[in-house]
Amino acid sequence: MSETVKEQILAIRDTGLTNMFDVYAVQRLAYERDFYDLVLYLEDNRKEYVQFIMTGEA
Repeated sequence: MSETVKEQILAIRDTGLTNMFDVYAVQRLAYERDFYDLVLYLEDNRKEYVQFIMTGEA
């Protein structure tokens, strides 16, 4: 996971607009904010994403 993706995940989290386990909503919010790295990352790396959300470790 790149630093850019981490920063984008944290930016979405900080909005408080969705449950971070709702991957589709996170992806939609990322798309609306032009966080295309995160949008693409979520397509192929959901397990890693969930691990990061749960533990804070990539």
